[in-house]
Amino acid sequence: MAKIIHSMIRVIDLDASLEFYKKALNLDIAQRLDFDGFSLVYLRNDENDMELELTWNEGTAEPYTHGTGYGHIAVAVDDLEAEHQNLVALAYNPAEIKEFFRDGVLLAKFFFVQDPDGYKIEFLQRHGRYL
Repeated sequence: MAKIIHSMIRVIDLDASLEFYKKALNLDIAQRLDFDGFSLVYLRNDENDMELELTWNEGTAEPYTHGTGYGHIAVAVDDLEAEHQNLVALAYNPAEIKEFFRDGVLLAKFFFVQDPDGYKIEFLQRHGRYL
């Protein structure tokens, strides 16, 4: 059986991305591999088994395009309102909190925020299947 171990995104400003992911998701560097012309940085925290890999390529100045296939990364949190307030205080401009219902039953309470490269991250209240 396959186990998902990481997801990779390309970033323009590695330092800005490291700061964002530390402040927004409390992700720390699990491993950093610097090579000639590029770096791979694996981020995680004690809550996660899966890692986020940031790939930085030297000399890339134009923002990466996300195409039509990229959607978002999702995280589950204990206190959605507190996380939202924290991101507002950090001036990361999260979208407003929304609720998603089906047949009158709450399926999800969530909001989105974008990282420095425009990748969307969905914050979900721990509930139902999002535990």
